[in-house]
Amino acid sequence: MSTDITIDPAHTTAVAQPGLLRSAMKLWRTRIGVALVVLLVGVAIVGPWVAPYGPAEFVGTANLRNVEGAWLGTDYFGQDVWSRFLHGGRSILFLASVATLIGFFFGAAIGLVAAYNRGRIDDALMRFMDIILAFPQLLLALVALTTVGPQSWLIIAIVAFTTIPRIARITRGAAVPVVERDFIGAAEALGESRLRIITRELLPNVTGPLLVEANLRLTYSIGIIAGLGFLGFATERNAADWGLMVQENRVALSVQPWGTVLPAVAIALLTIGTGLISDGLARTVAGIDRGRPDA
Repeated sequence: MSTDITIDPAHTTAVAQPGLLRSAMKLWRTRIGVALVVLLVGVAIVGPWVAPYGPAEFVGTANLRNVEGAWLGTDYFGQDVWSRFLHGGRSILFLASVATLIGFFFGAAIGLVAAYNRGRIDDALMRFMDIILAFPQLLLALVALTTVGPQSWLIIAIVAFTTIPRIARITRGAAVPVVERDFIGAAEALGESRLRIITRELLPNVTGPLLVEANLRLTYSIGIIAGLGFLGFATERNAADWGLMVQENRVALSVQPWGTVLPAVAIALLTIGTGLISDGLARTVAGIDRGRPDA
């Protein structure tokens, strides 16, 4: 189910075989995914430095295709579409990455603690995770943002909060069989602390499923944050944000399509890229394409 493991008799620990990422990179789907993600992350990082205009700079009449100095034309407000696009990737990548990292950290911790302790602690933690899962992610985000207002910290908090139970359940499911292995009992017999057993003995043996789930959660985080931008919940009015650009320019799609198509394609390629990486990692962990390096 997970990565192949070997027992280190000197430390009574199971050590995950190295090379998971290296093995996943042998698959074409992973290579394509990494290429797409690197390309779009590069655009988001370098874009503001090479954009010909500022993110809110007026260059002509609204919704024109042919404007001197604006090779993709203007948007609904007369701003340069290309410059807005180059400035608009940072926010979605930053918010999605930070939210996923926070959700991954707390979710993995909860899942490992639940799997190792079992009993009442396991039941209490998992039932609390079930309560969080009962609330639709987008609906919870809309309620919070409508009540408090679109703030960056709130978007991160909501996405991370709704990501935690999903990571926790995957972590627990992967860790429970590992807890039953002999090397865990040997570590307990040697008097190692619970924290050391969880971090040094248990965690390394569930890294494969966790990497897969982390990439999958990043994909969903990008989608939910882009969706919030499309619904108008950007952190600033008239902010250069890919999701908000789609929402702002959709009414002029037939007249000036670039303001909508360009950010929509970027979001789609970004989610496809992270999804392909997740798929490549999952297939490597499961050994589906073992012996087929060009799969």
